[in-house]
Amino acid sequence: MKFDKSYTVALIVAIAFFMQGLDTTAVNTAIPAMARSFGTDVIHLSAGVTSYLIALAIFIPVSGWIADRYGTKKVFCTSIILFVFASALCGTSQTLNQFVAFRIFQGMAGAMMTPVGRLAALKATPKEKLVTTIAYITWPALVAPILGPLVGGYLTTYWSWHWIFYLNIPISIICVILAWKHISDDEKGDELKRRFDAVGFVLSGLALAGFMFGVELLSRKEVPYYVSLIIVLISLGLLAFNVRYSKHISNPLIDYSVMKIPTYKVTIFTGSLSRMVIGVAPYLVPLMFQEGFGLTPFESGSLFLATMAGNLAMKPATIWVMRHYNFRTVLIANGFLVALFSFLTALLLPTTPVILIIVVMFLSGMFRSMQFSAITTLAFADIPKAQMTTANTLYSTVQQMSTGMGIAMGAVFLRFSSMINETTGRYTVADFRLSFIFVALLGLISLYGFTKLTPDAGDVVRVKKRDRNEK
Repeated sequence: MKFDKSYTVALIVAIAFFMQGLDTTAVNTAIPAMARSFGTDVIHLSAGVTSYLIALAIFIPVSGWIADRYGTKKVFCTSIILFVFASALCGTSQTLNQFVAFRIFQGMAGAMMTPVGRLAALKATPKEKLVTTIAYITWPALVAPILGPLVGGYLTTYWSWHWIFYLNIPISIICVILAWKHISDDEKGDELKRRFDAVGFVLSGLALAGFMFGVELLSRKEVPYYVSLIIVLISLGLLAFNVRYSKHISNPLIDYSVMKIPTYKVTIFTGSLSRMVIGVAPYLVPLMFQEGFGLTPFESGSLFLATMAGNLAMKPATIWVMRHYNFRTVLIANGFLVALFSFLTALLLPTTPVILIIVVMFLSGMFRSMQFSAITTLAFADIPKAQMTTANTLYSTVQQMSTGMGIAMGAVFLRFSSMINETTGRYTVADFRLSFIFVALLGLISLYGFTKLTPDAGDVVRVKKRDRNEK
């Protein structure tokens, strides 16, 4: 039986997403070894992480215009080539300054690769197949943060940190060959004549880069909270000005009018809170296993692999559930289970039987996977084809920001819990317990936004065409 073309494109895009996610998360494990290699302090290596995130924040908004101008196929393949070239340069870095410069280059390429890859999959997918397509392209966002630390730890321990970046080379070659063969060329249209919104690019770049930088500063102990908050507030002011500005020009870089679509609006605002809750686990759980339970990095990564197993096991069920139950029910019920298992994670102790920890991690991975897929599918359910590029660009930007905020939120909760428990030096089990309780509460709060959805929200993608006609 011939495999459906839309699913083939989705799997090709998933490979690229997985490569980028694995690269990003594996680097965190190698930071101590890289610091020794560069002859610098570990804390200075955060510049390599920050520079990558800021480059993503600046250039993701322009990806939609570039894709419309030159075609999704060409831009997607070119971005992969540039990403792997930048990866190879990162692997050859001899100094911290070189590494930071190459990470900025890598972030620019990644900013094109992620949203344009998703756009290629969306353009190739009919509405009735969107549920399955989204299931394919969202699993890397859940699996890579779990597998990354284990791969990074293994390569750093038994090979060298350079191989984290060299690993991208064979993956990218395969991905480019498949993409060039299976992704169709875009039809040429009036969008090629759309002028570049330089003012919007500057405003959005300053706003998003400042926001990401301010959020990242929240995780640093040496920086006062008020400094981070001032930077975040200034950035939000610039973003608000950019939204107002975009309403008065004919060619905005990001057309915020897409926010008028109710289902899309919910996935941007309420969905961001959910993605923050989902994104906390890959940061806090391995840290709890190591700092709180006293496990080695390899033992911690091995236990957390149960979450990945849950993610993968849930994929077939995700499609079935979203075909049989409306989005409102799924997001509320499953969102409650995400919050519940965040609370159950808070109850884990070093003396908890390993099998029980594995069960909690597995089920937690299942429900996180379901929530992530449901939110992403609903986001594009009611988007007209003419607005797909704009919707995808804005969604990719917000998703990247909420992921970064999730990590920062985990660090802030941990610092706040340490202040409440009056612990100094290293974080304790009590600190992690309180942190996960805060995460669970945020998960419950986010459910209110999903109650605003109507029972038939997103039915265009979850109900078969024959069933819609019968209605």
